[in-house]
Amino acid sequence: MFEFIYLAILIGIGGTALLDLWALLLKALLGLPTPPWHLVGRWFAGMPKGQFVHRKGIGSSPPVPNELAIGWFMHYTVGVLFAAALLFIWGVQWAHAPTFLPALIVGLVTIGAGWFILQPGMGVGMACNKAPKPNVARLQNVVGHVVFATGMYGAALLVG
Repeated sequence: MFEFIYLAILIGIGGTALLDLWALLLKALLGLPTPPWHLVGRWFAGMPKGQFVHRKGIGSSPPVPNELAIGWFMHYTVGVLFAAALLFIWGVQWAHAPTFLPALIVGLVTIGAGWFILQPGMGVGMACNKAPKPNVARLQNVVGHVVFATGMYGAALLVG
């Protein structure tokens, strides 16, 4: 059990960190904004109060204390949970001899968490259908999750 938790943490952090580096690269090269982790923190902070959906958009909800820190913490926590799902399905032995396909499958399947839980909850609609450029946002989501999968695979190569 300790090995499972240890590997999930390292692989999840590795995948999430590569995703964050990718976002910084996109900002530097293309001028794309980095993800609004403060708004993600605001969304998570509202949950204990029963606020799961922000119909007018999360930006219209009042800021909450420490929302940026909450957003970053939850971003990495979710990455670790996705890595735990990978290890639960393919077993801890996957981390000792990783192949890319399981990481890619988890990366692509977890797009659904953003499209059908996070984005609707934050008021952006299903699969970003209320975003100014929904197809661009969807493409960024897909590519980002492939990058996350690559990071999980790379981290497993390093730590397994």
